[in-house]
Amino acid sequence: MTMDYDYERLLKERPWLKEYDPEVPYIARIPTFPAADVLRNTASSWPDKDAIWFYGWTCTFWELFRTVNRFANAILSLGIKQGDRIGLLLPNCPQFVISFWSILTMGGIVVNMNPMYTEEELEFMTKTTELKAMITFDALIEKMDALTQRVSIPHIIITRLSDYIPGQGQATAESLGIKDKGWHHFGQLLEATVSHSRPRPTIKPEDPCVIQFTGGTTGVPKGATLTHSNIVAGIYENMYWGSSVINPIPVERRKSFCVLPYYHIYGEVCQMCWSIKNAATQIILPRFEIEEVMDTIEKFDDISYFAAVPTMLNAIVNHPRAKEMDLGKKFVFVGCGGAPCPPELIDKLLDMDIFYQEGCGMSETVAQNISQPCLGKKKVGSIGVPYPSTVVRLVDPATGEDVHWEPFKVGEIVTKGPMVMAGYWNNPEETANQLKDGWLYTGDLAYRDEDWHFFIVDRSKDMIISSGFNVFPAEVDNVIFSHPKVFDAMCIGVPDDYRGESLKAFVVLKPGETCEADEIISWCREKLAPYKVPREVEFRDSVPRSPVGKALRRILREEEMAKRAANK
Repeated sequence: MTMDYDYERLLKERPWLKEYDPEVPYIARIPTFPAADVLRNTASSWPDKDAIWFYGWTCTFWELFRTVNRFANAILSLGIKQGDRIGLLLPNCPQFVISFWSILTMGGIVVNMNPMYTEEELEFMTKTTELKAMITFDALIEKMDALTQRVSIPHIIITRLSDYIPGQGQATAESLGIKDKGWHHFGQLLEATVSHSRPRPTIKPEDPCVIQFTGGTTGVPKGATLTHSNIVAGIYENMYWGSSVINPIPVERRKSFCVLPYYHIYGEVCQMCWSIKNAATQIILPRFEIEEVMDTIEKFDDISYFAAVPTMLNAIVNHPRAKEMDLGKKFVFVGCGGAPCPPELIDKLLDMDIFYQEGCGMSETVAQNISQPCLGKKKVGSIGVPYPSTVVRLVDPATGEDVHWEPFKVGEIVTKGPMVMAGYWNNPEETANQLKDGWLYTGDLAYRDEDWHFFIVDRSKDMIISSGFNVFPAEVDNVIFSHPKVFDAMCIGVPDDYRGESLKAFVVLKPGETCEADEIISWCREKLAPYKVPREVEFRDSVPRSPVGKALRRILREEEMAKRAANK
């Protein structure tokens, strides 16, 4: 009777639970062990299964586990201690996987860094986290030279991506020209370490595990501090959510297509860590280059899981070879996040019988929070329902009052659960602004429908007011994206003497297409209220997006305001 009462109470407090797939628990059981144990457990269960494929190079889970232990000891031999921060400035590659799990194994804290960051951005992050080491690759040696002139980093470890490609030979500190700098070569450092014994630091669930810098959409980056408990929760919640689809696949067949950047928490947890937990072979590519992507997909009979962003899926399904490859059969399951999936892209995926699902999260929630059921109801435009053990409220930004009990009422998403970060690294002011009594204020505006499926409207900071009406640029983006000639689109608010603000659209056309601004504006007039129609259109080769596809409207606004100031 107690259990029945608990479930009845839960369903009243969290009405969305009724939308879960049958295999998904209402309350997630999250282990309390350190995050590195996820690799150890899989290596023990499936030692001879391939863990990684990289341009034909492979290693088993047991080989990966033993290499991780050796490299963890190598890091410790440099005098780096538990709790020290280590930067990972790498694209997807075996060295990233080895380094990530090695840092966790010896008790260090991973600081994810985008290889495209400028020296100024890297300097800020290095100083903020007080890095003790940086692991990066040969293409960034010149950038590292400049960075180390700005800030002290005690240990620099350099690898060459092709060291793990068959037939490419092995680089050395001498061949890379780093020996005289006092830097270390990844492979040589690993080879010089003979101990395979696993370090055994005492790690508590609340200890920091990963620092993921965020804030590219809003300004100064902030380091979201994710604990071991957060990372383990993210791995297990993701496993629970996809179990309906993945569990029937024999472990021997499980493979994941890994081109989503590992240096972002979305790719790191939802692709790399997911693969480790589910004993799936990671098919790794360092970048999304469409011809290489299509060639690689074609090499494999089936791919169990592909975590992607809309821009990736758009490029794949519109590729001339897409139909002949029978992608619906090849991809068992595709997860899409980072940005909303436009309805026209969803139609294309469904027309190809691609089994897809969308979700929404942020760095502060281990890239997960709300997601469409894998097997259950999927509503176009919806991000789905909250994860197990996750509570979501909608709060009126002006009054602070809860509005989620009323369907279709827009409010800010406020969330609490096992994946919510501990705070921002060395930034108590921003932590206090966004974390209040354990509730994370996300800045995302949304509503829920009669079935408790949630729909993102826009970022609160992106909303504009035109002629007294609220306009959400993401809605207009989707309308423009639906134009048959358009590949991508992004709208921002610009000053308007009469309306206060009006929309300007930045449009990327499909290859070979031509279009006039009036054609885009007319298209919008047919589908939108007059106050939502862009007043200006600019055609560009690309629009700024983060590595996981989020719209970086701030960059467009800054460019536009600078242009207008120069023309005054």
